[in-house]
Amino acid sequence: MRIELNGDTLATGCETLAALVEERGFDADCVATALNGAFVPRGLRGQTPLAEGAKVEILSPMQGG
Repeated sequence: MRIELNGDTLATGCETLAALVEERGFDADCVATALNGAFVPRGLRGQTPLAEGAKVEILSPMQGG
């Protein structure tokens, strides 16, 4: 399926948000996630299905200022 991740379109076979976080190499404990504009807590990512055209944001904290 094709989804949008952080503004870029990509193809993935992941069925859940948790699987996508892992597939893309993010540290699941250190990121915030949103699906179609709604925040998804870490504990619910494994139960959150992805669908064709989903808009996903995976954000990591940044240092500096």
